[in-house]
Amino acid sequence: MTLPDQLKELFEIGRHPLVLRQDRIRPTAESTFQELMFASTSGEDIRAFFAAPDGRSLAPAILYIHAHGDHYDIGAREVLDGRPALQGPLGQTLVGMGFAVLCIDLPSFGARADRTESDLAKAALWQGKSLAGQMVGELQAAFEWLHAQEGIDQTRIGVFGISMGATLGYWLAAVEPRLAAVAHLCCFADFSELIRTGAHDLHGIYLTVPGLLTLTSIGKIAGQIAPRRQFVGIGDQDPLTPALAVDIALIELRTAYVDCPKNLTICRSPATGHQETPGIRRAVLEFFKTL
Repeated sequence: MTLPDQLKELFEIGRHPLVLRQDRIRPTAESTFQELMFASTSGEDIRAFFAAPDGRSLAPAILYIHAHGDHYDIGAREVLDGRPALQGPLGQTLVGMGFAVLCIDLPSFGARADRTESDLAKAALWQGKSLAGQMVGELQAAFEWLHAQEGIDQTRIGVFGISMGATLGYWLAAVEPRLAAVAHLCCFADFSELIRTGAHDLHGIYLTVPGLLTLTSIGKIAGQIAPRRQFVGIGDQDPLTPALAVDIALIELRTAYVDCPKNLTICRSPATGHQETPGIRRAVLEFFKTL
């Protein structure tokens, strides 16, 4: 079995189809986004926010993946309201640039916070699975829905995420070749080095994927995205991603892009930590302008 096939297995690709509930579509009061409700195969309702720009025959799209930050109440509303680690809400900005945007609540967040991360992660681990795997599987199903929408340019769909959304974003892009580009912030580092220093314990239990590091490394997973375009934003003072662990992952990632270095954008902020900076925000928007 190839590495991509092994990753698809761990990330539960194809196991979490989503069906839109047509009777649960409603506008939001504060933006052009609609609130959607998907049904999972287990019957769980999964809230999402979706917006498409006016006046374009075929629009590019962004699958927006929300962060963690111990703010279980935010979930998909990050696309509308932002969060402390961001410069401000990004969703409406992307719509104004001509993008369709979709963001779903991931398990234990937003409208799904009735079950805790610990509950779901431990139950999955007992079954030889992982909460992160469920998350990536659901995100791939969300991508399938977005990809199928009328008016979406299927060749120009990208991913954005910060922190948890970052990791899930490049994991998804590594196993979903139809994604054209990914921009991820504040969560790119070699996990073996994090374990060596103890920094892995700063991350949530959701991220524990049994056997992942016996197969490959974070840098090589992100390298599966090459030659497609990838943006890495990182703060060197971030305790969740110490600089040495970032360096190790970036060496592996740059190796994957040796034949297409212009498709890899790295934006490091030496003096900041686990947060988006104004410079990184500007760079991300420039990155997506050419999607």
